[in-house]
Amino acid sequence: MSTLKVGGIRGVSASSDAITVANDGTCTANLTNRTNKNLIINGAMQVAQRGTSSTDQSYGSLDRFKIIYSGTDEAPTHSQADVAAGTTPYTLGFRKAYKITNGNQTSGAGTGDRIELQTNLEGQDLAQSGWNYVSSSSNITLSFWIKSSVTQSFASRLQTQTAGGNGSTSRFKFNFALSANTWTKVTKTIPGNSNLAFTTDNQNGFRISFYAFMGTSFTDSTTATDVWANNAGGDRADDMTSTWYTTNDATLEITGVQLEVGSVATDFEHKSFAQELALCERYFEKSYNYSTVAGTATDTGLVMWLANRNPGLPHTSLRYRTIKRANPTVTIFNTNTADSNTLRDKDSATDLTPQVTRLGESGCTIHTNTSVALGNFIAFHYTAESEL
Repeated sequence: MSTLKVGGIRGVSASSDAITVANDGTCTANLTNRTNKNLIINGAMQVAQRGTSSTDQSYGSLDRFKIIYSGTDEAPTHSQADVAAGTTPYTLGFRKAYKITNGNQTSGAGTGDRIELQTNLEGQDLAQSGWNYVSSSSNITLSFWIKSSVTQSFASRLQTQTAGGNGSTSRFKFNFALSANTWTKVTKTIPGNSNLAFTTDNQNGFRISFYAFMGTSFTDSTTATDVWANNAGGDRADDMTSTWYTTNDATLEITGVQLEVGSVATDFEHKSFAQELALCERYFEKSYNYSTVAGTATDTGLVMWLANRNPGLPHTSLRYRTIKRANPTVTIFNTNTADSNTLRDKDSATDLTPQVTRLGESGCTIHTNTSVALGNFIAFHYTAESEL
């Protein structure tokens, strides 16, 4: 029996090895079909529990991605958009994108103006990902599809949320150029660094930001890109061109966001809608039907119980569908008026003030603040949010 001794196996036209063989007899393979490789939740932009369009700050449309803006004359709109048939990434299985539509910024680009899209990850998901993040020879790779209605360069940043050996959080900023109305796949391989640190818990550990525009209060072109450095509020990106920001109704769309351990951007890990929804519900869930926006007057899917104490205050236990990241903020909605922080006594057709107590990651107690006739039906809808 003969033995073939090689250091690696590589395709004819490939630029890197498909299989790397170590001296100790072990090997490493770059597999494109491994499961649970994507650290990003909702990277294909399938899930939008809060609604499909909003101008609200923070989370208002797609799950796990939030928008931050300041200094704008008109708020940008963020929405779930369809990826056009026949385009790439449509041909790769992507049907939805996160779309930012700029407002009319009549006063131009101010130093404190910004429009930023970000997603945040728990520290434990990075700490236990398999990335040897303190070693410069160990990498993670970020990839995404993005399209702008305006030709210019844009910027992105990765930021740790825990101070490392340098006594500071760290950032890795980079730039990428887009041609108008053309989908572009951006890939960036990021090495580890001895100053990186992640806590093994459910707190915010890692942030990825995509910048539509950042004013000069947030930027610095004198510092290096594509390297880890101490994080600073005035060094989130290089100075940015303002063409997109000063163009009324300019758009920026993104989908296929993937962060994976390794130095290669493998094929996107598509998950079913049900899988993505379940992952998103760790951070936000609602009692309404999926397509019904929270704060809608409806009995469909309501939570209801019979008044069980008089004298005394009627109580019920609310169990969430999914255990939350941390004790959530629970908001109660009236099924008849859609008002927040009210319950509905269905039998007496009156509104009641709720109290949320014994709040935990898997459930809580709801009770009224006044007595109710025994046997009356008390109804409500709810949202439970534990976002980063």
